Amino acid sequence: MPPIISPATPADLPAIFELLQRSALPRDGLDAHVATTLVARDANGLVGTAALELYGTAALLRSVAVAAEQRGRGLGAALTATALDLARRRGVRTVYLLTETAAEFFPRFGFRPIPRADVDPAVRRSAEFTTACPASALVMARTL
Repeated sequence: MPPIISPATPADLPAIFELLQRSALPRDGLDAHVATTLVARDANGLVGTAALELYGTAALLRSVAVAAEQRGRGLGAALTATALDLARRRGVRTVYLLTETAAEFFPRFGFRPIPRADVDPAVRRSAEFTTACPASALVMARTL
């Protein structure tokens, strides 16, 4: 049975943090955005996650991670698409992300590299931008 994507709850945080650690992704500040975090579960438990940090009409897509045994089956794409739908429903106009390892993955969803200076100031003040991700991370954006 394929994994089911649903909203995260605070009780999911330990499993989300463990998956992010295994995926070498930062967890800084994520606990403040549980209400806009998604999880994917199969019979064995939590196998994927994606989160949005909302800043008015801008959002930061972060923490897109899939357990190693589930990779290559489209779960990361399903989580990303579901997160973009959530952003749309919340009135977001532009979604940003930072990546060091997935620059080839996100263009299929309409993301394009942009200069850091072009990022919405509220997003630039997020923990992800200020401390969690190195300055060398690629910044990408897409308009909804």
